[in-house]
Amino acid sequence: MKLAKIQYHGIQNAVAVIEDQVARILPKDEVSWLVTLADILHSGDPSYHVGQLLANAQSISLEHVRFLAPIDLQEVWAAGVTYKRSQQARMEESESAASHYDKVYDADRPELFFKATPQRVVHPGDAVRVRKDSQWTVPEPELTLVLTPRMEIVGYTIGNDMSARDIEGENPLYLPQAKVYRQCCALGPVILLANEPLPLAETSVRMEILRNGNQAFEGTTDLGQLHRTFPDLADWLGRDDNFPDGAFLLTGTGIVPHDDFTLENGDEIMIEISGIGTLRNSVVKD
Repeated sequence: MKLAKIQYHGIQNAVAVIEDQVARILPKDEVSWLVTLADILHSGDPSYHVGQLLANAQSISLEHVRFLAPIDLQEVWAAGVTYKRSQQARMEESESAASHYDKVYDADRPELFFKATPQRVVHPGDAVRVRKDSQWTVPEPELTLVLTPRMEIVGYTIGNDMSARDIEGENPLYLPQAKVYRQCCALGPVILLANEPLPLAETSVRMEILRNGNQAFEGTTDLGQLHRTFPDLADWLGRDDNFPDGAFLLTGTGIVPHDDFTLENGDEIMIEISGIGTLRNSVVKD
């Protein structure tokens, strides 16, 4: 089952079940306090509650729908160096810190870092941003875990972890500046409820970048290449911390453009994860 946060006919932040080319808009249940998408996700049994609400849902064609980022008040975090390709890329971009990236790949403790607050997250179809002080920025396509306040994996979505590789490569202490800024992250377009584990090796991740209508980059991988498990990443994030509004956790990237590639103004990014959908965003660089 796929859930989305949508806008239609001037109505904002509606919650809908997405089926083929139709959005089934769920009524707000004030009695059960199921008003927002996060309320449903954190309810303990999202599929059950959605099933109850579907009895009074109205349907609308997707051509009349705008998808919004499926986030309410959650923090967004990210894991790094979880794929071999990511380890290699991080070692290449920073000679001084290469040994640290080499060690963290096999370490028990993963690399986890804060990525975004909700206001830094852009909607599907909107523009992600390249920092003005970066000359080498790339998108990072990532399967993203949707976590309840209890750090339970309740769903999966698509994330774009925008990264200024030149700033991070200059000094690993600059990681927050390379990763956290306005329009630094995109999420969506839907959340696939985690009613059963994902078949990792069969779940493909593809990214295509268009420039002036022509393909500037294309890459693929699959979740079977992930070096960490989802429960392990969620467990580490929740250790000695609390997330009263839940969290999104980007799980790392296995697709890294070649070193002479950087995003330019007007580029179009498409990230597709099988079973979930496609996240599309343009790029602004000013």
